[in-house]
Amino acid sequence: MPVYEYACDDCGPFTALRPMAAFQDPHACPLCGDEAPRVMLTAPALAGMDPARRIAMATNERSSHAPKSSKSHAPGCGCCSGRGLKTPAAVAAQPPAAKSFPNARPWMISH
Repeated sequence: MPVYEYACDDCGPFTALRPMAAFQDPHACPLCGDEAPRVMLTAPALAGMDPARRIAMATNERSSHAPKSSKSHAPGCGCCSGRGLKTPAAVAAQPPAAKSFPNARPWMISH
């Protein structure tokens, strides 16, 4: 609920927390109990933000609902994380892990 400002003729200005549906209705003064009309004594506060921060937050908000995915690599791969740094040719030259020890691990099932 927003805070509205009111001005009592006898006691002076005061603020009250009221529902938005009652923004035009007068409010009882907390000191004397008389009805006081709503007034605007201070300018409305606008929340501003640095443009770079606003763009970064908008990007994060978009990616939290629909993250971009790439089918070319998996999370934590060498090309993105900096670990491993294997070239595609070096990765292709390695034998598949499941087939590299066919006789040493008979319990291992290949897929």
